[in-house]
Amino acid sequence: MKTLAIVGASGHGKVVADAALSTGLWDDVVFYDDAWPAKTRNGNSAVVGNTQSLFDLPQKPEVIVAIGNNKIRLAKQRELVNAGFTLATVVHLTAVVSRSAIVQAGTVVMAGAVINADAVIGAACIVNSNAVVEHDCILADAVHISPGAGLAGGVVVGESSWVGIGATVIQLKHIGKNVMVGAAAAVVNDLPDNVTAVGVPAKIIKS
Repeated sequence: MKTLAIVGASGHGKVVADAALSTGLWDDVVFYDDAWPAKTRNGNSAVVGNTQSLFDLPQKPEVIVAIGNNKIRLAKQRELVNAGFTLATVVHLTAVVSRSAIVQAGTVVMAGAVINADAVIGAACIVNSNAVVEHDCILADAVHISPGAGLAGGVVVGESSWVGIGATVIQLKHIGKNVMVGAAAAVVNDLPDNVTAVGVPAKIIKS
């Protein structure tokens, strides 16, 4: 029996578990979360320990981090890599990923998502349900493309940025690091690092 360890027993963790089990690559999933032992279940799966107990295991299982916060997810993934864990990459059975696309370790691609030709998806990313990442896009590490969001061809998104639910980014635009794009926003201009942009067209409201 092949088991996947998931760090983070949240609602997002449930969806990662569902995506993993859809692939048939794993027979079971177990969660590790710092709410254990008060929390012992997440959906249909067991929470079997906290993060320290995962690090203490004598034999290291394949693992993925299911924490929504981009920076925390990336930091935890890097800790796991440094401790010698093998990171899983989870692509839901119903997702479509081009054979020429690159999806790096620790990333999850949810149900109905599309990643098209020559896109490059960094480590610890989330390409969420029904999101579209078009040809030649580049996502740095720990980017989250939310459900129903769409990136046109050649878009570049910097580390730890978040494109909100239903948002769109027109072709060839650059989004910096640590950027928040609001729900249903339409990005028609480049966005610098460390800003929040909302609206149609998207305007910077916070930096």
